[in-house]
Amino acid sequence: MAELLLDRDTRLQLRAEAHGLDPVVLLGANGLTDAVIKEVDRALLAHELIKIRVPGDEREEREAIYNELADRLNCARIQMIGKQLVLWRPNPEKRKEEAERAKRRKIAESLRGRRGGPTAARKTRAGSRGRQTKKSFGNV
Repeated sequence: MAELLLDRDTRLQLRAEAHGLDPVVLLGANGLTDAVIKEVDRALLAHELIKIRVPGDEREEREAIYNELADRLNCARIQMIGKQLVLWRPNPEKRKEEAERAKRRKIAESLRGRRGGPTAARKTRAGSRGRQTKKSFGNV
């Protein structure tokens, strides 16, 4: 697989979103094992945007881990700050569910307006009171 490449604006937006995240995967003394790669894959499926904590003081080693994860898991490298790595991979199923949820919400809102929900009732009552007041002043 190959690394996912993003444009600058998307990368900056994802960096901002990742700021408040805590690391969900912590590498141990054994480094990057198959079990760790599976766990990172599972975390990307669940969250899309994750932070990983890598021990060790060697920057080159951390960069190698970062590059290998991005290549093997087909995800985008967002940021490497100190010993923390930020990765992102879109989950198409999650995106589809969010789109369906937004569509249902929009339909429900449009139906609510037709049936005369609470806001429509308030507008009607307020409008009818205003008309009665004007008529009463006009007859006097």
